[in-house]
Amino acid sequence: MGQKVRLLWAGLVVLLLGGCITTTDSVFTEKADPQVALERRVELARKYIGEGNWDDAKRNLKLAYEINPDEAEVHEAFALVYQSTGEFELAEESYKEAIRLDKNFSRARNNYAAFLYSQQRYAEAATQLEFVVQDTLYKARPRAFVNLGLCRLQLFDSQGAEEAFRRALTMDRTNSIALLELAQLRYDAGDAKTAVRYYDTYRTVVRQQSARGLWLGIRLARETGNRDAEGSYALALANLYPDSPEYEAYQRDK
Repeated sequence: MGQKVRLLWAGLVVLLLGGCITTTDSVFTEKADPQVALERRVELARKYIGEGNWDDAKRNLKLAYEINPDEAEVHEAFALVYQSTGEFELAEESYKEAIRLDKNFSRARNNYAAFLYSQQRYAEAATQLEFVVQDTLYKARPRAFVNLGLCRLQLFDSQGAEEAFRRALTMDRTNSIALLELAQLRYDAGDAKTAVRYYDTYRTVVRQQSARGLWLGIRLARETGNRDAEGSYALALANLYPDSPEYEAYQRDK
């Protein structure tokens, strides 16, 4: 499950930190327009978070907090900083405060779920994501369904996980994580025909298969008697991932 965890959360927290920010760290108009000044401080702080500049991020967030201590986005941004610097208790406090101030703040719930997942608190992470996926206007909703599915896998809820992955695919048919997980779930359930369908789509949407994907492909090829595909996937696994647990499993099983 380790590689799956990395696939899930790698970059989740930074999902909404991107974008070009040209605001300079000067000429703010706190007195003239406090709300505009607050938004600029938060925007600048998020830029610094994206760069890994925690001190300047905190400095701007403190200034934003002084303008309005009840702004949920300020607390969410503080949480991202604290999570990144290993101050996990403060991170959790900030996430909870952001959600308390705005119970419909889907991005904060999504990032809080990432935090909880990293702490192996899968049931709590799933609870947050169940709120997120109900927000039909949330831009990252397909990814939230994927993350919910992976939480449910950790909770040994295969049926619930499959449902979440399928919902993700209804909104994003090229989501490689959902496709691979559904292929694996169907293979585990003995439904090789459906597993192959998901797996074949997965192969078309990734530039390079993961070790986990190739190992599944090998087993599916064996199941369907496709010796050419089995040999091709095995060669790729040996060349690309010779030190992987999947290659070790293949060597034991061949």
